[in-house]
Amino acid sequence: MITAEVWKKLEPLVRRAKHAVTGSLPQQTDRDFIEAVLWIARTGSPWRDLPAQMGNWNHVYFRFRTREKRGVWKRLWQSLQEEAFADARLLFIDSTCVRAHQHAAGAPKKTAATKLWDALAAD
Repeated sequence: MITAEVWKKLEPLVRRAKHAVTGSLPQQTDRDFIEAVLWIARTGSPWRDLPAQMGNWNHVYFRFRTREKRGVWKRLWQSLQEEAFADARLLFIDSTCVRAHQHAAGAPKKTAATKLWDALAAD
């Protein structure tokens, strides 16, 4: 998803936003991690449905949440607002391009039993 040209511009921002790395080294590169997060955002799928080739869903989720708590995503977004990265603002995700997962589709309630009970009670 992230081309080499885009990553060349984005990599310094990611490095600057995350500051010091704590703990053990992650199993995937920052680029692969961000691609996995973008896949989740684009598809609207739950974390457990992350394709195996994009990494272990639990590791990606934990890394995402850790960075959220440390404010990395906020700093990265603020960096993208700089004039030098004006073209990055053309790429965004909003509710018009994110599909809801099938389990969030709002299936109709099963009311057949209630209707049958009402019909029997009316007789």
